[in-house]
Amino acid sequence: MQNDKFVLILAGGVGSRFWPKSTSRLPKQFLDILGVGKTLIQQTWERARCMVEAENILVSTTAAYAEIVRAQLPELPPNNIIVEPARRNTAPSITYGMMKVIKRNPNAAVMVCPSDHLIIKHDLFCSLCNEILDYALTHDHLITLGIKPHSPHTGYGYIQYVSPAQQKGVYQVKTFTEKPTEEIAKVFLDSGDFLWNAGIFFWKVPTYMDAIGQFLPEMKAVFEQNEISFDTDKEVLAVNNFYPRLENESIDYALLEKARNVFVVPAEVGWSDLGAWGALHEHLPKDENNNAVVGKKYLLYDAADNIIHLSDQKMAVIEGLEGFIVVDTPNALLICRKSNEQRVRDFVKDVRVMEGDHFV
Repeated sequence: MQNDKFVLILAGGVGSRFWPKSTSRLPKQFLDILGVGKTLIQQTWERARCMVEAENILVSTTAAYAEIVRAQLPELPPNNIIVEPARRNTAPSITYGMMKVIKRNPNAAVMVCPSDHLIIKHDLFCSLCNEILDYALTHDHLITLGIKPHSPHTGYGYIQYVSPAQQKGVYQVKTFTEKPTEEIAKVFLDSGDFLWNAGIFFWKVPTYMDAIGQFLPEMKAVFEQNEISFDTDKEVLAVNNFYPRLENESIDYALLEKARNVFVVPAEVGWSDLGAWGALHEHLPKDENNNAVVGKKYLLYDAADNIIHLSDQKMAVIEGLEGFIVVDTPNALLICRKSNEQRVRDFVKDVRVMEGDHFV
């Protein structure tokens, strides 16, 4: 078995913007949100398996979802499920994963990816990621995947890169910009030197640990003080003791926006972070009136430009709606204008205040 490449899948998010289909008990990474017979994490697993063996895939999640991970990914070795005792954002969870990899191969290259993204061009993506892992093995670079933008999207982060390429297809990063206004996003799109930040990263473990030591030295010290416990029967006790005391740190803000050895590989792989219902509408098949429907029993009359997600237990008849999100589940119903999809998180908060966690 090749032991110098690993994949770390991040699967601890709650996916509240896909409520009511996605809930805190069963968030979107564990759902067949596309209606294709596989959940998003299962599709992510298949992409990872085209790069490495099952033994070299780790999944980071929380205690609430560990059993779901086991059930949906039966090939995943039990010791490769990383259970965070508290949510502390991406820098601690990724560093925890790197400590697990160090025990197996301290010089390995690792790909870090979310569990809930859509990749349409599967084979191209796998081939490209394998090439980047090979590159990471021989370069002290922190590498991110950049998606060539096709619209001035305001829901994504943007990466500006420097030409010419360092090597074929690998460019040094100049700036990161988080979720710009539409006006600024149009400027980025027109400039031709900006990419969407896919949140997919590659590096050699020592390169990452050096960067963490430079920008998050206290966090690195805590992990290294407990290094002896990783991959032993003392790991859970040690992690439960120190992990909740870690600072909440995003890998983008804490490391990638500050380090000088950050590079990007532009890609066109049919990517979407499926961040909200509108993104799903973009990637699902649509009827002649631009309605995207997941469900089997429905009739539409004078309806256009809607995203409709239905349970198979009910018959739905929809008349006169245009530009709406309609999501029906056994215990909740959402009807919301697509233009207001960013308010779904606020709706979830209000439902929680009114009814507790039962519906969210």
